[in-house]
Amino acid sequence: MMTTLKFRNNDEMPILGLGTFRSEPNEVYNSVLSAIKIGYRHIDCAAAYGNEKEVGNAIAEAIKQGLITREDLWVTSKLWNASHGEENVIPALNQTLEDLQLDYLDLYLIHWPVVLKKGTEMPEKASDFIPLSEVPLTNTWKGMEAALEQGLTKHIGVSNFNENQLKEIIASAVHKPEMNQVEMHPFLQQKELKALCSHFDMHLTAYAPLGSLVDENAALRLLENDTIINIAYLRNMSPAQVALAYTMQRGIAVIPKSINEKRLLQNLETINYTLTEEDTALLKDLDKGHRFIDGKFWEVDNGPYTADSIWNA
Repeated sequence: MMTTLKFRNNDEMPILGLGTFRSEPNEVYNSVLSAIKIGYRHIDCAAAYGNEKEVGNAIAEAIKQGLITREDLWVTSKLWNASHGEENVIPALNQTLEDLQLDYLDLYLIHWPVVLKKGTEMPEKASDFIPLSEVPLTNTWKGMEAALEQGLTKHIGVSNFNENQLKEIIASAVHKPEMNQVEMHPFLQQKELKALCSHFDMHLTAYAPLGSLVDENAALRLLENDTIINIAYLRNMSPAQVALAYTMQRGIAVIPKSINEKRLLQNLETINYTLTEEDTALLKDLDKGHRFIDGKFWEVDNGPYTADSIWNA
């Protein structure tokens, strides 16, 4: 039975979903359709992933085949950095809805607390950016609230926001954010951020919940960690299932990405396992505060953003 996270209006989001980051367009169609066939009901998308049209085609095909109705599915997407500013939110969201072939989203998030000039996909120089002093997050949030009020999305939230940025938005929000999507896994447990989000009645979704599968440093290969491997062996689980189960048992949604049908099923089957208190105590000790997505790609010479300012300012 799928656990859900309950929102303020009693809508429920499946705690485990399918991530679509870095899935090639032709792969993502098959991945989404396979996932829906085996029981996934939560799909996490973003305009920046460049594959929402293919995701939309897969959802449309699943509905056409009678596998699901639109109401069975929870679909999240994200506002790209080049569409910050109150007046830009709804046009960006309308494009996402068109690509996904949907009338509404279940959840729409501000992707990053970083503003880029219109038309910029990834910045290369300082002039590609706009500082937050010119387009404050509170201004963009007004556009998110308008999208909510117009019924284009049922819930709104943020992604990659730190404590101070959350407080800044909440201070003036008519509709407070209901989700913060951030990197989270046993090596990055974000306890302080989790406590703050709980205080504000805000859910968390963990991206990269299995860490990075490619890391030159063997000590940072999450799924090769001895503690995780030992628990997996004792509980007859895979290391990935141990990592996912730990985060879900903390009340946090996970959106592992896979294009492999066997792994899609294995990830989904994690909902059938429960780790013991002894297991979770051991996993709690693995926190290294390590980010696989370090945010350094927002740093350019003389630019207005640093990774440190994004995570900690």
